[in-house]
Amino acid sequence: MTTDVCLVLEGTYPYVSGGVSSWTHDLIKEQPHLTFTLFCLVPPGFKTKMAYEVPGNVKEIVRVELQKLPKRLSKVGEKRKQKLMQDLIGPLLKLQTDPSLEDLEYLVTLLKEVGEIGREVLTDSPEAFDLLCQMYEKTLNTSSFLDYFWSWRSLLGGLFSVLVCPLPRSRCYHALCTGYAGLFLARASLESGRPCLLTEHGIYTNERRIEIGTAEWLDDRQSLNLNVDQRAVRKSLRDFWIESFIGYSKLAYQVAESSITLYEGNKELQIEDGADPQRLKVIPNGIDYEAYSRIPRKQGGRPTVGFLGRVVPIKDLKTLIRACSFLKAAVPEALVWIMGPTEEDEAYFEECKELVAHGGLEETVLFLGKVNIKEYLGKFDLLVLTSLSEAQPLVILEAGAVGVPSIATDVGSCSELLYGRPDEDPQLGPGGIVCPLASPSAIGEAMIKLLGEKELYEQCSRAIKARVDRYYRKELQNQAYRQMYDELLAMPDVDTLARVGARLPSEI
Repeated sequence: MTTDVCLVLEGTYPYVSGGVSSWTHDLIKEQPHLTFTLFCLVPPGFKTKMAYEVPGNVKEIVRVELQKLPKRLSKVGEKRKQKLMQDLIGPLLKLQTDPSLEDLEYLVTLLKEVGEIGREVLTDSPEAFDLLCQMYEKTLNTSSFLDYFWSWRSLLGGLFSVLVCPLPRSRCYHALCTGYAGLFLARASLESGRPCLLTEHGIYTNERRIEIGTAEWLDDRQSLNLNVDQRAVRKSLRDFWIESFIGYSKLAYQVAESSITLYEGNKELQIEDGADPQRLKVIPNGIDYEAYSRIPRKQGGRPTVGFLGRVVPIKDLKTLIRACSFLKAAVPEALVWIMGPTEEDEAYFEECKELVAHGGLEETVLFLGKVNIKEYLGKFDLLVLTSLSEAQPLVILEAGAVGVPSIATDVGSCSELLYGRPDEDPQLGPGGIVCPLASPSAIGEAMIKLLGEKELYEQCSRAIKARVDRYYRKELQNQAYRQMYDELLAMPDVDTLARVGARLPSEI
């Protein structure tokens, strides 16, 4: 089967609900003349329960578990295994420091020539352990070997799972982030010769920096580490992860005909990670303004604040919960609804519930779980997002179309959405309040201010509604992607290495 578009997804649609997944679902529905393959990269052991009813033009769903290589009893002899590992070490090291498409092509070709192999050879064999030891000596030989061992198995297991899995046949490939999805995009370009597209909502490497920087599991075995400078050890291990993902990003940027982001501020981060400025495009998110603007607003009742999103650390729900203590003291009757799936990180969800109980907020903060957004948007007065990282949150646009102002942290395009773009003419005024990261007092004060000052609230309500109407309609987004898909599908097959090599030096 050959489809028109292969969407390369990592940990999102159609199994996880959220902003990127909703965006993907709508993208497919709005291109009914095209057929799609969903190539879904998921964590090992991931429960693949559908969160969406996929549209009829999705003809194929391929699921690959990262770090879970197939169990294949290899017929490769001992000498061939040893030679394979020696051949792998050079390009694997370069992927962490100085990645190139030539090295990636070499890896793909090498693994293909060996035939069907799985974890028995690539991660679990004595030869693989020797490869690990050599890479350790050449890179991080002052760090904890045990920590390096688990990091190596995780990273290389993910890389190998992306390189040895079957490649779906499509007329173009479209990744919705870099990371492992971006690495697969580069492989697809090299093997198929078909054009590729990259869309980044958040910047993958930036989000991984946040997660890796706060990852407790990197310190779990520090008691076994005899190095004096513990801080340097942790930095090295974190750099090992971050540099790998930056390398994968560079490869994705090289093969993509265009790399799309949602707002101008993201382009600077893409360029830092190796993207060519000449092939960057901005296509803002859009929503069905007519549908959302018709949702009726609540009249009277208790002042209600809403959070819409996944209950995961990067959304920093703990800051919102702590801010609710300030809100309760000033507005005792206020309610705060936390709406969104809780199963992605159950330990974090439990910590949030404990924080609510510790603060005596059980009558103020309610966890509603996953809800139908359209049924709830008109039922609360104020939207609050306390995320550590965002791109262009759809929920601010959706709430804004209803006339609900937002409070958001100063991440992604939140400031642009709430205060307006530099070229906004005429200026519409603030559609809410932007707060610093991880500041419960600032979030609390903003909630109190907007709920307590009726004139300011009404001004923000009118401004955000008008801004969404003017700049963030779905029709503009759909037209842009339809045009890009048409251009990609009309392109002939190409030799990726020759195409990239023929670009100007500034474009490589």
